[in-house]
Amino acid sequence: MSGGVGPTYNDIALPKDEHHHAVGKTTGFFSFRQLNVLAVILVLSASGLVTVIDFLFALLTFIYFFFMSKVVFPPHENPNRDAPLTSSTNKFFRFYVACAGIVGLLLPICYIFEGLLEDDKRGVSAAAPHVFLLASQVFMEGLAATFGFSAPARILVPIVYNARRVLSLVEWIMDEFSRESPAYGTGVETVSARRMFAGKVLAAVNLGVWSFNLFGVLIPVYLPRAFKRYYGSSKEN
Repeated sequence: MSGGVGPTYNDIALPKDEHHHAVGKTTGFFSFRQLNVLAVILVLSASGLVTVIDFLFALLTFIYFFFMSKVVFPPHENPNRDAPLTSSTNKFFRFYVACAGIVGLLLPICYIFEGLLEDDKRGVSAAAPHVFLLASQVFMEGLAATFGFSAPARILVPIVYNARRVLSLVEWIMDEFSRESPAYGTGVETVSARRMFAGKVLAAVNLGVWSFNLFGVLIPVYLPRAFKRYYGSSKEN
């Protein structure tokens, strides 16, 4: 989830292995992280928690990103221009990536799992779209790294997905806070107060984190940096 800005190639993901494939080369195998998020994608899809709209979004953006990487922003002649935008030795960046990965993936997955145990179908359905889209984003970023996408093509992956997920997070937080309305306060609710509070906090924190990531990091910082490197003077490395 670094959005291709660092060695992880994730917008905000769990820390990745630092190795990279040469530009334009593929290994023919998925990384361990890609297999993990692919499992999450398949489980959510098979359980019926993924809407048709979200599934089509993931499918169509997959095609769109490959089109952009081959036609509009093909790999640069100078491989250095397509290198990660953040050094692998940047400890603050790695910490940021790790924390956002925990908040964005690990905790929501635990929330969904607990919801299945408590039979909180509404809470699970509200959180699932964000998890599905973030898992799809991590998987797509892994493909972008494997297939040697150029810097502009790579940065588009987290920006597009992040923008879509902000909308799903708004829906999630609205759903969580609407549980206190009279329509849902009839005493029939079987969900614990602790879980309802945790759902509100988790949705609000994720909305804050990913809004900042999109509007405070990706768009103003790394998007211009990616285009500057791609279209910069030939004298620049």
